[in-house]
Amino acid sequence: EDEQIVAEIMRRRFFPAFISHKAWEGFHFAGHEIRITESTDYYGAVVWPSALVLCYFLETNSKQYNLVDKNVIEIGAGTGLVSIVASLLGAFVTATDLPELLGNLQHNVLQNTKLKCKHQPHVKELSWGIDLEKNFPRSSCQFDYIMAADVVYHHPFLDELLLTFDHLCKNDTIILWAMKFRLEKENQFVGRFQARFDLEVISNFPSLNITLYKAMRKGRMKV
Repeated sequence: EDEQIVAEIMRRRFFPAFISHKAWEGFHFAGHEIRITESTDYYGAVVWPSALVLCYFLETNSKQYNLVDKNVIEIGAGTGLVSIVASLLGAFVTATDLPELLGNLQHNVLQNTKLKCKHQPHVKELSWGIDLEKNFPRSSCQFDYIMAADVVYHHPFLDELLLTFDHLCKNDTIILWAMKFRLEKENQFVGRFQARFDLEVISNFPSLNITLYKAMRKGRMKV
């Protein structure tokens, strides 16, 4: 089953039939052809398999996780693929990343969503752990979903990442997080994450070493 689903996910990706001066990859999600411009200058400007896994999940589970008119933020949006798919599925999306990635992110988001979405997505700078209350005040930022694909990798900002999840997450916020397991230090982040959030595995792809999680804040009021 894993291999069949992974094959279906990877079939959503296509490449240009001819070489152009700009490197791009194509994807089929939410009934649209999505063209993503990439850059090899930054890790965040490349589409990684975790993003495809999350996009496929959003599309194939759109009834259970109905994004129409939902307020969604993607952290570490990179090329913007997940944000674009969420927008095409009807969400009001804020795509965030580091300042040096915003130009390419804005280009991809605008190119693939203009006049195609119910809500035009926004692109905004978010450096994990920095000026969170100033840029995303708790009193006014109410997100139904936080989305993240491959944000845990070999970098020194895991504390800041956890702080960012914690700041953006309200009691009823759902986190959808696709993670590729690599090194032990990064893998230990899952245990630290579970100290603050209830974590549930909703899809697992051993052939890709990727797990898709759903998480919500611990201690929330339950109806």
